[in-house]
Amino acid sequence: MRVVLVHGIFDTGSKFKVLKPYLEARGHLCLAPSLSPNDGRDGLPALAEQLQREIDTAFGPDEPIGLIGFSMGGLISRWYLQELGGHARVDSFIAISAPMRGTIWAYGYPGEGARQMRPGSDFLGRLAATVDRLDRLNLVAYWTPYDAMIVPPASADWALADSRRIPALCHPCMLWHDDLLADMAAQLADG
Repeated sequence: MRVVLVHGIFDTGSKFKVLKPYLEARGHLCLAPSLSPNDGRDGLPALAEQLQREIDTAFGPDEPIGLIGFSMGGLISRWYLQELGGHARVDSFIAISAPMRGTIWAYGYPGEGARQMRPGSDFLGRLAATVDRLDRLNLVAYWTPYDAMIVPPASADWALADSRRIPALCHPCMLWHDDLLADMAAQLADG
C-alpha cells in the first residue's frame, strides 16, 4: 500500500524517522513530504493544497493511498480528505494525537493555522459540517492522556473513528510507541 505521512506544527517529513522505515519494512511505499511554512501561518487549507500536489506528483491523481496525520497533520489531512476530494482515493485515515476538537495551546501562537486549531474555530466547524464525506473510510485515531500539546488530551479521542488510547508519555513519543506501531501496521494490513 502507498502511505502518506503528514507531519505536525514545526516539523518536517523527517519527523517520521522511526515510523516511515517501520512501515516500509512491512511492504508499504511511504511518502513523507515537508510542508511549508511548517508553523501553519498561512492556514491549514494552504498546507492541504500543498499536500495534494505532493501526493499527485508522487502517485498520480487516482492511485489509492492510506493517509496518516500526526498532530496538526491530522487536521491538514482532514481538509485534504473532506474539502479537496481526497476521500475519493483514500481507503484508511489514521490520526495520531490530532486536535480534532482543537487545543488551547493554539491560543499561544500567532498565525492563521494556530487560529484554525483553536477549540470552536470556523475551520473546525467546517470540518464538522462535511464529516459525512468520510463515511466509507476506515478511520482510526490514536491518542494519549499524557499529551501536553493537545489540551485537553481527549480532543484527540475522535468519536467518529475507532479511537485507541496509547500509554505514550508525551506527544512526540506516540510516533515510536511499540503499541501504536504494531496496531497501526495491523490496521494498514487489513485496510
